[in-house]
Amino acid sequence: MIRLGAGRLERIVAVGAHCDDIAIGAGGTLLTLCHARPGVRVDALVLSGGGTGREQEEAAALAAFCPGADLRLTVHKLPDGRLPAHWEEAKSAVEELRERTDPDLVLAPRTDDAHQDHRGLARLVPTAFRDHLVLGYEIVKWDGDLGRPSAYQPLTPQTAEQKVRLLQEHYPSQRHRPWYDREAFLGLARIRGIECHERYAEAFAVTKLTFDLGE
Repeated sequence: MIRLGAGRLERIVAVGAHCDDIAIGAGGTLLTLCHARPGVRVDALVLSGGGTGREQEEAAALAAFCPGADLRLTVHKLPDGRLPAHWEEAKSAVEELRERTDPDLVLAPRTDDAHQDHRGLARLVPTAFRDHLVLGYEIVKWDGDLGRPSAYQPLTPQTAEQKVRLLQEHYPSQRHRPWYDREAFLGLARIRGIECHERYAEAFAVTKLTFDLGE
């Protein structure tokens, strides 16, 4: 497959509607990036879970998924499943994040995600990050909304296994969910790996991308 590099990444933004969204959708990519670029700045924004045990889970999890990074996490208190009714608060949170950083890469949900909170956040991101590379991550769930991704980040077997281990270790509040298990996470990574001629991978949607083929 054709491989394109993104140049030197010094600042990354990762956003999620819920605690664990970022880790599920892009945990392997964050591990890969942070191991390759010690000291990279990661600004993470989560819209719900603030002031609860889930915020504590998220802080510990992202610290593990971003080893050696300059991690700056903000978790807000929007009610789960109600983002459309709290549009102004969500939009303000995204705009405040934009004021704090000018990232080289943004990791966000997909705009066609079936969950209204994921989808709403995904549609807000490009209104604030207008000239940035945005990769839309995928989250497996009962809605069956997985599609045909357009971009892949290969994962080494060690990174894929580490992602699964960290998800199980740092989000005990989610272990009761029937889909939240090793087979689901590693199985999807294996399928995405097949699609890009690798053992494992995470896949992303890219809405807009500018090339510079002259350099």
